[in-house]
Amino acid sequence: MARPPGPLLLLLLPLRFLLHLAGAAGRPCGPAGLPRDTVLGRLGANITLTCQDEEPANGSVLWQVEKQGAAGQLAEGNMLLLRQLRYEDSGHYSCSVGSHLLRSLRLLVAEPPETPQVSCYRRSHDKDVLCEWPQQKKPSPGTRAMLWVRRRFVAENATEQRCRYFSKARKFLCRLKVPPGTDDTKSLVVSTCVSNSAGGSAGKDKIITLSSVLRPDPPVNVTVQALEKAPQRLRVNWSYPPSWDPRFYWLRFQVRYRPEPSPTFMEVDQVMTTWLDIRDAWRGTRHVVQVRAKDEFGHGTWSEWSQEAVGTPWTDPWELTSEMEPFSSQVPTEDGTYGVTLSPRLFEEDDANGAGGSVMESSTHPVASPYAFLVTGGSLLLGIALFVGIVVRYRQMWWTSGQETTKPEGEGQHMLVPLSLPPPTLSDTPLLSHPAPSAPGVLHTTQADYSSSGQ
Repeated sequence: MARPPGPLLLLLLPLRFLLHLAGAAGRPCGPAGLPRDTVLGRLGANITLTCQDEEPANGSVLWQVEKQGAAGQLAEGNMLLLRQLRYEDSGHYSCSVGSHLLRSLRLLVAEPPETPQVSCYRRSHDKDVLCEWPQQKKPSPGTRAMLWVRRRFVAENATEQRCRYFSKARKFLCRLKVPPGTDDTKSLVVSTCVSNSAGGSAGKDKIITLSSVLRPDPPVNVTVQALEKAPQRLRVNWSYPPSWDPRFYWLRFQVRYRPEPSPTFMEVDQVMTTWLDIRDAWRGTRHVVQVRAKDEFGHGTWSEWSQEAVGTPWTDPWELTSEMEPFSSQVPTEDGTYGVTLSPRLFEEDDANGAGGSVMESSTHPVASPYAFLVTGGSLLLGIALFVGIVVRYRQMWWTSGQETTKPEGEGQHMLVPLSLPPPTLSDTPLLSHPAPSAPGVLHTTQADYSSSGQ
């Protein structure tokens, strides 16, 4: 039967565990050991090399240098002064008297490394973690950068990774392989160290999770297209970055755009498609558009903005033609209003018949021409004269008709002549004596009398 651990052992176990964690997290980060007869010189400083403690009395001391595969003679004297050291001054320096070698030294020019400020990111769920930090100056030759990763609160050895320096990007980069099945929510501790012959510098431990360092690459193939007959719309299209596989995880996007005269961007969030219609673009103005991406569930951070893409909304070609005309599109008229000059394409048929330079009156300010006043006044006067003539004519006809109705009886009319004599009066003596008729009781009327009476 096993005995339970004593109280002292129970106290030592947590202490041992903490020391193990400290040993796993804290790595030695000091300068590399310098070999014998090696002299360290700081970049930009002055240094004096001494051949012997006492200057030889039997001859002059001659200094020679061998660096980067080339040898040369420098100067004479027991001491050699080098000013404002550069990395190229590193090499082997030797002093001799005649053919007798007195001393050989190795000069190493180095600068203490900068303290790393590490940041880690993961381009997709199936990619390794990349940790990097920038450098203000180019590191000294022989600089070594290391990175260690371990799980937090777990007694285990840390994984060591060697980091590389990229001169164009001026930063160190380390690649951390993620074991399959690693939980994205478990915390990891990242430690860094940079050292060279001039010294060493350790970065502050960084605690990360695989989901928190998720940062996609920016979208690619961003294009901006105009939509026909839509002067205020633009269609933006883009593609997933090659490092992200959309078959398993999606991305959500953010689009920002601005017209070139404006320095302020307008943003559209929560875009789940790979296209977007901008509906408030400025007419006839070129726009700058950028897109960035993030995990669909909001894990990690946004990607960098994509490269800028530019586009201009659709413009009516007739408007472009009118803008290219050498004359103003508004022409003052005689009454102070303005007419609108139309495109010659509207008057192609008129131009074929010899008409040109047509001006259409503005719908909001009608233009009155003096010729129109003349034509209207002439027509009105003509109508009045015609009306007066008709009234005079009919009045004359009415007056003539009235005169005919008031003529004396017998004038202009046929006289009615009785065919027989009237009955005799009561008087026996006639007032007038009648000629003796040829036949009694018959009144003879000649044709001439009838004709004259009818006139």
